[in-house]
Amino acid sequence: MNVLSPTTQQTVEELLIADGVITADEIAKLKKEATTGGKPFFALLLDAGHVTDEQLTKALSKANKLPYVNLSEARIDSKILDLLPQEVAEHYMAVPLGEMQNKLVIAMLDAGNLQAVDFLSKKINRPLKVFAASESGVRRVLSQYEHNIEHGITSILDLPMVENGVPNAAAARAEKVAPAANVQAIVEDSPVSKALNAILQYAVKNRASDIHIEALEKEIKIRVRVDGVLREIMKLPKSVEAPLISRIKIISNLKIDEHRIPQDGQFSVAVDGKPVDVRVAISPVVWGEQVVLRLLDKTGTSLMLEDMGYTGRALRVIREGIKRPHGMILTSGPTGSGKSTSLYALIQEIKNEDINIVTLEDPVEYKMDGINQIQVNPDVGLTFATGLRSILRQDPDVVMVGEIRDKETASLAVQAALTGHLVFSTLHTNSAAGILPRLLDMNIEPFLIASTVHTVIGQRLVRRLSPGSDTYPSTKAETQAIKDTLGEILPKKDEDMEKVCKDLGYDRLPLATQNAYTLAKAKETPDNPTGFKGRMGLYEVFEVTEAIQDLIIKHSPSSVIQREAQKQGMISMKQDGYLKALAGITTLAEVNRVAASDV
Repeated sequence: MNVLSPTTQQTVEELLIADGVITADEIAKLKKEATTGGKPFFALLLDAGHVTDEQLTKALSKANKLPYVNLSEARIDSKILDLLPQEVAEHYMAVPLGEMQNKLVIAMLDAGNLQAVDFLSKKINRPLKVFAASESGVRRVLSQYEHNIEHGITSILDLPMVENGVPNAAAARAEKVAPAANVQAIVEDSPVSKALNAILQYAVKNRASDIHIEALEKEIKIRVRVDGVLREIMKLPKSVEAPLISRIKIISNLKIDEHRIPQDGQFSVAVDGKPVDVRVAISPVVWGEQVVLRLLDKTGTSLMLEDMGYTGRALRVIREGIKRPHGMILTSGPTGSGKSTSLYALIQEIKNEDINIVTLEDPVEYKMDGINQIQVNPDVGLTFATGLRSILRQDPDVVMVGEIRDKETASLAVQAALTGHLVFSTLHTNSAAGILPRLLDMNIEPFLIASTVHTVIGQRLVRRLSPGSDTYPSTKAETQAIKDTLGEILPKKDEDMEKVCKDLGYDRLPLATQNAYTLAKAKETPDNPTGFKGRMGLYEVFEVTEAIQDLIIKHSPSSVIQREAQKQGMISMKQDGYLKALAGITTLAEVNRVAASDV
């Protein structure tokens, strides 16, 4: 909030009082607080919740004799958004509303700043008609640029990428740009570089984990995976494919002229000042080459176990497991289920100056201070197995192996656990119980598994509901499904409530005898058409007790181990998901999508 003259501030106060937004006594109290605390009066006014951003902006506009527009519900047509480039709109905090008498009508946060308005008018070479708008309103319209990604990139690629089978000069310039040593400079003069930058910006701003560039017969399709779900964002002409993929290969240090075999690489970009690592996988397909870009935004990931969705008994078992001086803690799940993030969170919990933690990863996804992290490089002979042999000569206390993929790595990990090290690792199985038979399948002796593995985690990821979701009473089918899944877990009467909730880690749970349960559902809004934001884990965690050790030695299948673990108190992934649905964090449909049945 800019510093206002005493006269303007008084006028604003009088307008707010006249509109019934705040009383004179409340203003006097806040003024006194501003004088003693040193915080600006209008900042206190907003923080205290007496006025909204819109109410204050409206009063300020009237006091300064500026036209005001409320953008809280505005939906701007893509053709109107094209009248003001996105980067210019973001720089000046100004958004286009339309055209009037040969002038571009814009809403601007700092509409009273005549110098800024003049600069903007000269920048776009057009006369302007300016309205004042709140910061939240301007940002809401700015976010609509992101939904106009295809039209924006099509306008960037207004020149043909290929002419008579030969890349034109603009495309050629893109392929001659030398990659930087660290963070790559994606924004270049060529259309293809700008298009790639726009796709990356869109993906990062929408919290995408992957970008898929797929070659079809007559076009290329771009899809992004947001919160675990793929959705198409655009189709581009087939002529764009060759220069776009060549550009990606160059900044990833891959062979541009190799189209017959898969290639893997990586590069880094800065988006809105945040570093983002990009892992590249390119494969030949029928109609060309497919590219998958995995985005690793390190700034948006919490490594706190509670933030990741661990609760109750599962959290207690894990924290008991990491206190042990040796043995193995293993986590399982499909690709992209957050296994590595769980291991990083465990390391974050135990990290201190008294222990030496060494990791062996492919790739190193999150760089952590105070941890010795090793990147696997099979091209020079540094595999998980050879790296693990080396690690054991580096006096480690804790060893993290990114993934146990073969018998040799499994044997070395077990030997490390037997010789006094705490070992963290992951395997690909469908459930926590499936880890133990998987090790047997790798020819690890049953008695070795029983004596080294002491904590096992199975996990999946589900989407979180956005704040302010709607609620509804469960249907008859949903009620029955909840009772079938949680009947033995939910409290049977009010006297049991405190004990059950404490054990499961929730403030309150419904009684098992209810005929309907209050559930949450996704609320679609223009800003968030899915109603979900972010993801969390569903977990099943158990300790390898003597009874389970006996089952391992007897080569029991995973279903038998699963039943024994649940008998001893383990909450299955599906049960964990249903509890989170009852808590209003996710939906039953989400849980059923990723954890349809127990082993």
